[in-house]
Amino acid sequence: MEHTATNRPLAATPATGGTTAPLVIVTILFFMWGLLTSLNDVLIPHLKAIYTLSYVQAMLVQFCFFGAYFIVSLPAGALIRRVGYQAGAVIGLAIAACGCALFYPAATSGYGLFLFAFFVLASGITILQVAANPYVTVLGPAATASSRLTLTQAFNSLGTTVGPALGGMLILSGAAAVGADQVAARAREAAAVQGPYLALAAALAILAVLFALARLPKIVDGDDPAAALDGVKGSALAHRHLVLGAVAIFLYVGGEVSIGSFLVNFLGEPGIAGLAPATAAHYVSLYWGGALVGRFIGFAVMRTVSPGKALAFNAVLAIALVLCAMFTSGGVAMWAILAVGLFNSIMFPTIFSMALHGLGRHTGQGSGILCMAIVGGAVVPFAQGYLADTAGLQVSFIVPALCYGFILYFGLKYANLYRLETGAA
Repeated sequence: MEHTATNRPLAATPATGGTTAPLVIVTILFFMWGLLTSLNDVLIPHLKAIYTLSYVQAMLVQFCFFGAYFIVSLPAGALIRRVGYQAGAVIGLAIAACGCALFYPAATSGYGLFLFAFFVLASGITILQVAANPYVTVLGPAATASSRLTLTQAFNSLGTTVGPALGGMLILSGAAAVGADQVAARAREAAAVQGPYLALAAALAILAVLFALARLPKIVDGDDPAAALDGVKGSALAHRHLVLGAVAIFLYVGGEVSIGSFLVNFLGEPGIAGLAPATAAHYVSLYWGGALVGRFIGFAVMRTVSPGKALAFNAVLAIALVLCAMFTSGGVAMWAILAVGLFNSIMFPTIFSMALHGLGRHTGQGSGILCMAIVGGAVVPFAQGYLADTAGLQVSFIVPALCYGFILYFGLKYANLYRLETGAA
């Protein structure tokens, strides 16, 4: 998933050392939360099999994870304003590390503790995003801020690409093990998450120490992005394109996350590919990797094509691919659904920037609204899970197709919202 910093101007006191080391640390943070988010796509089918869950019950993972964005964003903004960005990032990393550590007792305690662990982990990531995003813009000259943002966003996508393959290798590789003692077999499968998530907890703890010791610039502008999360005054909502943009963000994140959540099960269907979970997880990496490739293609294309038209084009192809996956079978359906990732690539940043266009002094408030709309990642997979239980897995993909339908409408409605300085059509 992509995460975009607000475009409010920031002022910062200079760092007392070079900016290379702090930028490396912040870039690793982007990579880590991309990896942690995409690991959910591996754990959902894993937990579904262990606890014999329905699709709706399995989607509680995403409900708890992305629900944290909605619940924790406001407290996170208040926390950052109180303790500062650097301390806030350290707190976020520490909470995320605790969330990962909770996976160890959850393996022997049941599904409920897993859900709580997901919420704690996502709460830490939410705080971390509010705290870390602004550093990208101040760690170096303002003239090269865009290139730094592109770099960190690319590493976020790299994390989402690596996560499923890593999870498939470390967690799902033993999912097919069977034995006479089914209880013991399930216990072994549950325990498969313990080692990887303890390692992730240790990595996050180390990053917290490095971030605490790093000599980072101190953001001193009182009109900072965290202020946007302290509450929304009605003035920002008076802009119709912001309201529709928030709906589009809600549906985009929901559609993207929902497809990823069901991929392992979809690719395991006998009529699609019949893949074992560990093998299917490697293909999930292709879905997220498409977003990484598509971002660079989109960067070049949108130098001459307006963002709205590019967004509409990608939405049309995403809809066509999802429908192809629904109404075909075998390799055609498999590669169609995986290719959707390529066309997801530009959607989040494009919707985000279009929704904030022309908001002026209300830009910060608008950004806060859009960040909270990420809660779509909690709601839409839940809706698809209900449909999968009642009508079938393949039919349930109509849910993300409808999400892309609204994004198509948004792109066409605001296709000429503004022209790029490069002369976009």
